[in-house]
Amino acid sequence: MKKQTVKVSLNEDMDTRPIAMLVQVASQYDSSVYIEYDSKHVNAKSIMGMMTLALKNGDDVDVVADGADEDDAADTIAKYLTGDVKAAV
Repeated sequence: MKKQTVKVSLNEDMDTRPIAMLVQVASQYDSSVYIEYDSKHVNAKSIMGMMTLALKNGDDVDVVADGADEDDAADTIAKYLTGDVKAAV
């Protein structure tokens, strides 16, 4: 299992489009990928779950990945959340 804390820093608010992109990026991996925020533990591959977090720029979240490609999954999701979209897609 790999866990890392990142500060959300996107060029836009975490509304439907960026959340859908995040889910798409997370879904590329075989590992389980979760976002932990404000005592919630949400599957990053679930658009409805991610919407419940109501993330915004400046929020600190934990990216948790567990599985065969956990390092790549956690690193890519972290890059996406910190605004390095090209590296994540």
